[in-house]
Amino acid sequence: MQIDFSKKWLQWITLILLAFVWGSSFILMKRGLDSFEPNEVAAYRIFTVFVVLAPFSFKHISYLKGSTGLPLLAVGLFGSAFPYFLFVISITQITSSLSGILNSLTPLFTLLFALLLFKQHFKKSSIIGVSLGFVGAAGLIYFSGSEPSFDAFNLYVLLPIIAAASYGVNVNIIKMYLQTVPSLAVTALSFYIIGPLAGIYLFGFTDFIDHLTNSPEGFQSLGYITILAVIGTALAVYIFNLLIKETSALFASSVTYMIPVFAILWGVLDGERFSMVQFIFVGVILLGISLINNKRRFQK
Repeated sequence: MQIDFSKKWLQWITLILLAFVWGSSFILMKRGLDSFEPNEVAAYRIFTVFVVLAPFSFKHISYLKGSTGLPLLAVGLFGSAFPYFLFVISITQITSSLSGILNSLTPLFTLLFALLLFKQHFKKSSIIGVSLGFVGAAGLIYFSGSEPSFDAFNLYVLLPIIAAASYGVNVNIIKMYLQTVPSLAVTALSFYIIGPLAGIYLFGFTDFIDHLTNSPEGFQSLGYITILAVIGTALAVYIFNLLIKETSALFASSVTYMIPVFAILWGVLDGERFSMVQFIFVGVILLGISLINNKRRFQK
């Protein structure tokens, strides 16, 4: 599947769809945690994506050799393994609102690493756009009704920050070193590297099978995280990697600003209120993304 991202309206639609899928992933993870431990959810997610994408991995196996092998390993670690475990573990100790704010740091880390490590240059409007996106996401979450608490700092707050930094490294690696590798190959091979290890850990060192068979909602929870793995990871990560390569790393990573929007929409469907102030912050988010994508800001 190849998508023509030369049309700006298609870039926006794709960004919104990704935000919807990943914004919905929180409720899927929550249902998965009804029966499984956080590390089991993360490991099963990675292993399932590996199995689903295995046929595509074999087709593109030659990319694991030469100059693209190490970047593909880095994508597997920084784009999937590290953040999947870090985020799901952090949610057990800090509020989801705080996790959402910290997840929105991804474009800031993307910009930071692009400037410091990859020697990229951005216009001031891109930097302003990133800042507006963060302000919009933070304001949207703050006024969503669940008040984040910063009073009691604990080390678990560092986990989503590290995960966001990991995502920032990932999008820069794809843009800089894997531009000539097909997006499906990037996605499939990154999970081909880490998937078997996740499977060994899941079935050999956790109580995953015991939780599956003995929990009253074990198979139902399994269904939720399977949907998360196939649609929210395999398909969505492929499209995300394609978006990075065809647009810009900074624009693609700005999807993290829109994820809280759909998290709140899920809340509205569940009977929660959505105020005019929140609509204003949605506008701030969209303005920030517009500034980021005004022209190609990320030059190879």
